[in-house]
Amino acid sequence: MQKALYAGSFDPFTNGHLDILKQATQIFDTVIIAVANNSEKKSFLPLEKRLEIIRKSTSDINNLVIDSFEGLTVEYAKKYGVNVLVRGVRNSTDFEYELQISGVNQTLAPDIKTVLLTPKPENSFISSTVVREIFSNGGDISKLVPYVW
Repeated sequence: MQKALYAGSFDPFTNGHLDILKQATQIFDTVIIAVANNSEKKSFLPLEKRLEIIRKSTSDINNLVIDSFEGLTVEYAKKYGVNVLVRGVRNSTDFEYELQISGVNQTLAPDIKTVLLTPKPENSFISSTVVREIFSNGGDISKLVPYVW
């Protein structure tokens, strides 16, 4: 059985994240989506709210496990026997960043591979940063997120 891990802050969870997640669940037997909780970093949404949004946005996906974690992604992956990390790439900037992180992860855990997935064109411009900015200024985010909190 092939398990994959899709980890991130998901602050907030967007249509782009959902797009990547749905692709991953079509490729892998089980996908764990793990929300990173960095107690030293101020989040836009609290961890429990981010988990709730993901649960409500993915209730129709059967091969999905929703969790949270602190620390290194590769350590979480090792703990749960996951050898594939799923990452979303929207543009060349994302690619450069993900290439760097993949290299670090390969150094820390050579048995864990990274798979990069691209969103549909209509989701390729959506970022959590953009959603936060629009929301903070009273704009309508309903077309950018699967669930408005």
